Amino acid sequence: MSVKKFENFLSFEKRFSPHTVLAYIQDLTQLTHFLDLNYSETPLESIHHSHIRSWMVSLMENGMEPSSIHRKISSLRSYFKFLMREGLISKNPLVKIQLPKKSKRIPVFVSEKKMDELLDHQFFQEDLIGTRDRLLIELFYCSGIRLSEFLNLREQDIDFNQSQIKVLGKRNKERIIPIPTYLSQHLREYIQQRNLAFPNRDEDQTTLFITDEGNSIYPKWIYRKVKQFLSLISTAQKRSPHILRHSIATHLLNRGADINAIKELLGHANLGATQVYTHNSTERLKNIYLQAHPKA
Repeated sequence: MSVKKFENFLSFEKRFSPHTVLAYIQDLTQLTHFLDLNYSETPLESIHHSHIRSWMVSLMENGMEPSSIHRKISSLRSYFKFLMREGLISKNPLVKIQLPKKSKRIPVFVSEKKMDELLDHQFFQEDLIGTRDRLLIELFYCSGIRLSEFLNLREQDIDFNQSQIKVLGKRNKERIIPIPTYLSQHLREYIQQRNLAFPNRDEDQTTLFITDEGNSIYPKWIYRKVKQFLSLISTAQKRSPHILRHSIATHLLNRGADINAIKELLGHANLGATQVYTHNSTERLKNIYLQAHPKA
């Protein structure tokens, strides 16, 4: 019962996205399953910090990354804070929990040269589908938006006169992102072509981009498209929409952009999330130093 109340709390009070709510509930379900197998169906409201430590050890023995364990414990922290607030428990079992150390992972990105090669080369067809595919890649790269934000983009979210787009980010935070003037013009031309090709689209098919058949796009379709084109210029294992977000952040830092401005562009809640990109810039600086300094 408390889990259902917690789910409603996340959805309606915290206003988390359905994807985030699902992840939190899945973490709790996974812990419940572990307790059922190892501790005679101990309810979540009655668990001890030793139960959670045992679960963490089990996750690590099964090869789970420390970063994933951190995320799961974050879900538990929110849940037990909720139980404390509701007066359902008097002690928080997570107080004595120490998390495993996370390795610093440098974000994967595509180089400027490779992005130029992709966007300048004739990889895209000279028709509506080719125009759509090119704009899809360019919009991810030029704006740095998340996949969820991209999916929610509508025609009315584009300000063609100011060359900017309005997106709804995490926790329903709205932000304005500038885009190049040429991209704004190309988006206007694409919308005109799309409407001519599919004049009778259903009212619920409101996504800015559409599939070859004129239907609304969906996450898996976008992943396939991005992977298809990044595969032409990159051999990196990761070729997702988020790589384009990493790429524009890294390229802006390399060109001297203010880190606070990049934070606002990406919609990060705190500067720490943006600072991971400085590692790439530092590595680039080191390479230049080693190549150019006479004493290096």
